[in-house]
Amino acid sequence: MTTKPQRFEILLVPEHVEGRDAAHLASSAVRSAVVEATGETGASGYPRYAGGGVEADIDPETRTVEALLVDGAELDYGLTALVR
Repeated sequence: MTTKPQRFEILLVPEHVEGRDAAHLASSAVRSAVVEATGETGASGYPRYAGGGVEADIDPETRTVEALLVDGAELDYGLTALVR
């Protein structure tokens, strides 16, 4: 039986930042938030996580952000949301 993670850290990183090194991405992030499982399923069909002004539907298997609101609004152009 697989258990879904209860918490993730989301990094909002400018799209021009390259690489996947966690330390580099964290230092390049313009904002980060720790989100916790709400027990709900989002409109995308994936589990909903919330915290720090961020609401996200995250695929726990691939750690992909499928939907995201930051302070109630969609993500600004030029930013990418990554799970760390």
